[in-house]
Order: sequence, then structure tokens, then C-alpha cells
Amino acid sequence: MNAASRRRRATQRGYTLIEVVVAFALLAFAMSLLLGSLTNATKQVRASDEYGRAALHAQSLLDQAGVGEALAVGQRGGALENGRYRWEMTVEPYVDPSAPPRQTEILGAPKLLQLDLTLRWGDGGPRQTLQLRSLRLVTPTDLNATGGGP
Repeated sequence: MNAASRRRRATQRGYTLIEVVVAFALLAFAMSLLLGSLTNATKQVRASDEYGRAALHAQSLLDQAGVGEALAVGQRGGALENGRYRWEMTVEPYVDPSAPPRQTEILGAPKLLQLDLTLRWGDGGPRQTLQLRSLRLVTPTDLNATGGGP
């Protein structure tokens, strides 16, 4: 070896072991932050999917209410997707809280029924519950046919 190549080796400096360890530690920290944010994003996507499916099921249940058979005052329930989603629907006469009390009721006049639908999934906590309310106009003959009216 000549003197020029020795001088080049003496001036060239590599990474020390401590620098390599610190670089790996920083890389590991950055990767853990990245994976943590991806995990949260995955949870949010899953929750959004469940809520969207619940909304579709609820819309379908409300659309089917009173189709094929008359609405009956009372409560019913069931499960969807092998028990993944559970629902309860209460049907009762609608009472307008701002209207004055009626003295007499007109026979044969259509009536409003209030449908309250509660759909739950998972453990049924506040973020896993969907509640909807709808009104339906029915004739008293429909109510009498199902035993739900006077």
C-alpha cells in the first residue's frame, strides 16, 4: 500500500455502532407510530361499515313495515345476519304534543302511527345503536283487521 491510499483510509469515516443503534431505534419508533395510526384507521373503517350496514337494515325494516300485512299496534323484534344485528320495532298511535286535546274522534278518518325502530350490533353500546322514528298513515279498517285498533 502506498501513502496516498493510507491517507484516504484514515480520512474515511464509517458509522459507529451507537449511530447504527440510534438509527434503528428511530426507525422502530417511526414504524410503531405509523402502524398505530393504521390500526386506528382500520377500526374506524370497520365501525363505519357496521353503521352503514345497520342503516341499510333499518331502512329495509321500515320500508317493509305495513307492506303485505297491515301495521299492528305493539312491539316486535328479530335478528339479522345470524344474530349480528338485533332489532326492535314499537308501533303505537301518534300523539302530537303541540295539538290541543280532541273532544271527539271522527270515525273512519285515517290515523297516524308512530314506528320506533332500534337496531343494535356488537355489545349494543351508544356507538353501536341506531334509533329511527317514522310515521305512517293508516285507515281504521286496517287497524281493526289486525286487532290493533278500537
